[in-house]
Amino acid sequence: MTDPDTAANAAVARYFEAWNATGPDARAKAVAAAWTEDGTYTDPLADTAGHDGLAAVIAGAQEQFPGFTFRRTGTVDAHHRIARFSWELVSAADGSAPVAGSDVAVLAEDGRIRTVYGFLDRVPTA
Repeated sequence: MTDPDTAANAAVARYFEAWNATGPDARAKAVAAAWTEDGTYTDPLADTAGHDGLAAVIAGAQEQFPGFTFRRTGTVDAHHRIARFSWELVSAADGSAPVAGSDVAVLAEDGRIRTVYGFLDRVPTA
């Protein structure tokens, strides 16, 4: 059995690669590497399943925040096949991070993500 911390860190790294992949082809490839085919993502603004739905949610976030990238903050906390981590959305122009959150991911046997539950900790007021 793979060490939960190692598997979780690898899964979370692929997760951020997917959120930061630009262009439909790169995004589709990154989503497939990060999530199982029936993978789900749920946060206060989205509830989707499957690679196409996941890629659409990511594309929507990128359209809403052009020039921003997602980055992990802190360490990944993991046990069994569950990972918890925090992140922020950072502007390439000025380094500001108007959006931040915490996610909990459930991993499948193959190390990809089966489910993500996202929470928004900081959002723009305007």
